[in-house]
Amino acid sequence: MQISIWKTFYIKPNEIGILYHRSDFKKILQPGTYTYFGRHWQVKTYDLNQPESKIENLELLLRLHSAELQQYLLVVRTAFNQAALVRLGQNWVSVAPNQLRAFWRGFIDVESHLFNLDESLELPTEFVQQVRGIALNEIKKFQISEYEIGLLYVQNNFVRSLEPGEYAFWVVNRDVSVRTQSRIIPNPQFPLEDVLIEQHPEFVAAYCEAVQLQNQQVAIVRYQGKVVSILAPCSRKLFWRGVEIEVIDITTDAKLPSRLVAELVSGLPEALTLSRNCLHICEVPAQYMGLLYINQEFQTQLQPGRHAWWVFGRSLKTEVFDQRLQTMEVSGQDILSKDKVPLRLNLTAGYRILDPLTAKNRLSDLTSYLYKELQFALRGAVGEKTLDALLEDKGAIDRSIFDYIRQKTSDYGIEVDSVGVKDIILPGEIKTILGKVVEAEKAAQANGVRRREETAATRSMLNTAKVMEDNPVALRLKELEVLERIAEKIEKIQVNGSLDSILTDLIRINRQ
Repeated sequence: MQISIWKTFYIKPNEIGILYHRSDFKKILQPGTYTYFGRHWQVKTYDLNQPESKIENLELLLRLHSAELQQYLLVVRTAFNQAALVRLGQNWVSVAPNQLRAFWRGFIDVESHLFNLDESLELPTEFVQQVRGIALNEIKKFQISEYEIGLLYVQNNFVRSLEPGEYAFWVVNRDVSVRTQSRIIPNPQFPLEDVLIEQHPEFVAAYCEAVQLQNQQVAIVRYQGKVVSILAPCSRKLFWRGVEIEVIDITTDAKLPSRLVAELVSGLPEALTLSRNCLHICEVPAQYMGLLYINQEFQTQLQPGRHAWWVFGRSLKTEVFDQRLQTMEVSGQDILSKDKVPLRLNLTAGYRILDPLTAKNRLSDLTSYLYKELQFALRGAVGEKTLDALLEDKGAIDRSIFDYIRQKTSDYGIEVDSVGVKDIILPGEIKTILGKVVEAEKAAQANGVRRREETAATRSMLNTAKVMEDNPVALRLKELEVLERIAEKIEKIQVNGSLDSILTDLIRINRQ
């Protein structure tokens, strides 16, 4: 059998081949049919639909046959500080540092762009637009909206600010991040704010207003007329340009003027929320008096109105006292009278605080003191009198208590206006006895009245008889009066004889 020593190879239209003889590179074969004499020829084909060539021993082949290979290949070689972008038609691929990669020419348009990473990690604007929507492993993309500004950090170190727009950065062996800040919020929370102030003054000067306060200074920051921040002493803070900063020295006077009270306390709810932890606020109503203590020492009296002080570096305390007439009830006091009768009394007192400072300094608990003294006064007044005396003159108790309590409270800035016993409650058996006594007294009074009336009636009758005895005409008139009364009760009377005989017969009938 005869063995052929000719070898034929067919390269498809979408392929390209590399001819080897005994593993030695000979040439690049375009699509077509090729015949070679000998048994040691071989061809490796590559699909041009996969534009990147995966040639074995590419580095060695380029050293020996660079000129011929580069006619068909786009060779991309990157150093340790380089990266590359390769356009393959409408697509893009990235090449990391320290790589050698090759792409077939001719089947599609290919081109490469080399970037020095030591000079800049940022991709030029024209490339950012071309790779939009394409995922690239070594590139990170960022979008800064029109109301934002971006802060570029490489390895957590601030590099520069980014205006609104699209950005892309090489992230090979580096941590690249962009932290966006809204420009419509005047007091942003910058990361590592102290570092920005100290290490990047150019950024601060271009975009920010910096506030640095001393030990006894506070600051109010406003944006478009509204309070957006209140800074404590020794604060350091960055704001966007356009804010208004008012620095206030609180070394000698921590009280807020009326305009700031109106703005921070009585103004918008947002301002009150910001100032809540910075201010001590006291509202003194009308008819009240306030006392101010700073670092436990009395400072001044406060008139009605709203007052506020900065709390930084000092301890503040305020108390408010009602100077209107107030009442105190002392109820259910069980007391023995002088004649050992148990009584229960209820007392009401009216008082007002004339001097709050004296009352505060000399009394730890004003109401407890006043209540106790009213109890003592009530017990003393009731215990010195009998039950009869108490019931006959209740006002004596009021006067005794009033004199006692006014003397006790006059040195404490308190004025007692009135004192009165409302109720004297007797035990049940004492009520019964008193009821019987009253009943007996009233019965005796009724008997006396009745006896006086009977005596008067008898005396009147006697006087009438004497008049009639001496005057026959008067007697006759009286007889006629009696006859008239009798006639009123009888329908018919028949008279025989004279009027004298009628009266005589009547008298005789009565005697029978």
